[in-house]
Amino acid sequence: MDKTVSGGNVKGCIIPPSSKSYAQRAIALSLLANGRSTLRNIEFCKDTRSALKCIEALGAKVSFIDDSSITIDGGLNPISDTLYVGESGLATRLFTPIASLHSSPICIKGEGTLLHRPMMLMIEPLRELGVEVLDGGGYLPIQVKGPIHGGKIEVDGSFSSQFITGLLLALPLALEDTTLIVKSPVSTPYIDMTIDTAHSFGVEILHNEGDYTEFFIKGRQKYEPADLAIEGDWSGASSMLVAGAIAGEVTINNISTLSKQADTAICRALERAGAGIIIEENSITVSKRPLHAFTFDATHCPDLFPALAALAAAAEGESTIIGTSRLRHKESDRALTICQEYEKLGIKVDISQEDVMKIQGGEISPATTFSHNDHRIAMSLAVSALRCDGEVKIENAECVEKSYPTFFEDLESIILR
Repeated sequence: MDKTVSGGNVKGCIIPPSSKSYAQRAIALSLLANGRSTLRNIEFCKDTRSALKCIEALGAKVSFIDDSSITIDGGLNPISDTLYVGESGLATRLFTPIASLHSSPICIKGEGTLLHRPMMLMIEPLRELGVEVLDGGGYLPIQVKGPIHGGKIEVDGSFSSQFITGLLLALPLALEDTTLIVKSPVSTPYIDMTIDTAHSFGVEILHNEGDYTEFFIKGRQKYEPADLAIEGDWSGASSMLVAGAIAGEVTINNISTLSKQADTAICRALERAGAGIIIEENSITVSKRPLHAFTFDATHCPDLFPALAALAAAAEGESTIIGTSRLRHKESDRALTICQEYEKLGIKVDISQEDVMKIQGGEISPATTFSHNDHRIAMSLAVSALRCDGEVKIENAECVEKSYPTFFEDLESIILR
């Protein structure tokens, strides 16, 4: 599916989808809790549906209350020897340790770009925890056979926090206590989300305040069923907030600046660029003002890079965004993809310096662009197209279904015609 976005001003209110990061964590823990959990305000995007398929294969029963609420009767009792994680990196790194809790062999399979994303950093730590692992040369498919024993383990956290999340959620059910040492942790707000969600299901994960290098997880704990409403997604909201900053005014409702989500950091970037911001208890309004170049470190919130690229392209001068090393193994090589696609729009992007992206603001030219099947790239290009004196075509725009299925409908609803 291709989408064409014309230049224009925006004004309106949007309720973003719920956070798929929180939803996938809550879905996983609903599986591990014996009893019935209720999850409300869920957006059934592709990644969330993949997580639901995984827990059903692992023995949970999922029932729909309405179009945004489900009950999950938990209990780890696999009915299949295969988990299909779709194209979700989080589901892969979350459910591989969880599948390793069970004594039967379970194969984790994926599709699309996920098949080219390295998984080697999971394999040796799982083996050291007593799991039998058959790997596909460091890529999916991977077969695991538990149970996880626990103990003392060291994990490289410089690549992603997602495997750390999988371990933190699985290890409370391990046979022994675990001390988890994390080298060079990144995306630490996501670890906060994990600990917060585990707490909602009655399990404590201990670490020193402000230090994410050592965790103590007591074994043989029990998760308790929970009744949770999943909060609004800052990752999806970030593109719409940038739309307000560069093309008019946008209010995002049902979202909290007190959230532990990493991408609340978009507010700091918008402030640095000079956008108008009004923050209320459950909403945020961003309006257009003259934008200037900014410097921002996105190491711990790499999913913001595409939205930040759209913001920088609209700012006068050269903006600097730090953290490109985190982008190589996303749905696409996002640093290279941003370079290629924004060049088509007439925007100069320089990634020659290690871990740094420099973007020179300028006018947006009409062009045909390609999403690279990356949902966040498609959203970024669509937002930048609002500044075009003409049209921007985005090929393979259906990839937004991975996280924000109604993105283009929501964007169209606030464009002034």
